[in-house]
Amino acid sequence: MVRGRAAFDELRQGIRDIEFIGDPSTGELTIGCPESIAAGFLIPVLERFSKDHPRVRVHVVPVRTPTVEFPELLERKIDLAFARLATNPVQGRLSEELDAEVLFNDRYYVVVGENSRWARRKVGLADLVDAPWIMTPLDALGDTFVGGSFTRRGLKAPNPMITTFSIHLRNHLVGSGEFITALPGSVFRVYRRLHGLKELPIDLSVRPPVAIVTLRNRTLTPTVQSFIRRARDIARSFVPGAPTQNTKRRRLE
Repeated sequence: MVRGRAAFDELRQGIRDIEFIGDPSTGELTIGCPESIAAGFLIPVLERFSKDHPRVRVHVVPVRTPTVEFPELLERKIDLAFARLATNPVQGRLSEELDAEVLFNDRYYVVVGENSRWARRKVGLADLVDAPWIMTPLDALGDTFVGGSFTRRGLKAPNPMITTFSIHLRNHLVGSGEFITALPGSVFRVYRRLHGLKELPIDLSVRPPVAIVTLRNRTLTPTVQSFIRRARDIARSFVPGAPTQNTKRRRLE
């Protein structure tokens, strides 16, 4: 069954290549992406890619991290996935079947509404243990990162008042009230003015890598290759100094 799926997929990829040769402006691309990346870094990547390839159809489907299995990739339902990883991949590999290319490291910020009482105080992490936090659900990396920042300092991890994957809900509640959250810099930059957000001068020491994950032995179509190049370009301009490390890249013809 697995071999049959792979063979059929390679045939389909070959047809896409032929279509691309006939008309390089067309194609199709399916991206797996968690909410925390779709609401931030993916925005300028898609803007650039769609401008350069206006006739390519792009499908963005939600995937959840911290899983490193990516069943959607293994089942060849998506062409690539974006992921926020807990650690850097070893020699560009997540597993025997998956490659990962780190684009940049995305610092987390403690964020409040600019008119909240927290924005007017000088506070440290110890002052925020019992604050009304909004976090991602307990099995998500964001919550793990934030909780770890407290426990590493000998503090109790916050017990969030609200848990959600929704960036829109989190930003709206924080910007209009007294809630506190932690946001990746790639998301915070997009919404700070729109929702009236302000970062607190607290370094969580959390800078997880954002990576593109692909299936190792799967042929990348020209459309996928072009998209990956745009993502690299945006990463270099979106976050100063990115990429932050040398990682093994699959050669793009």
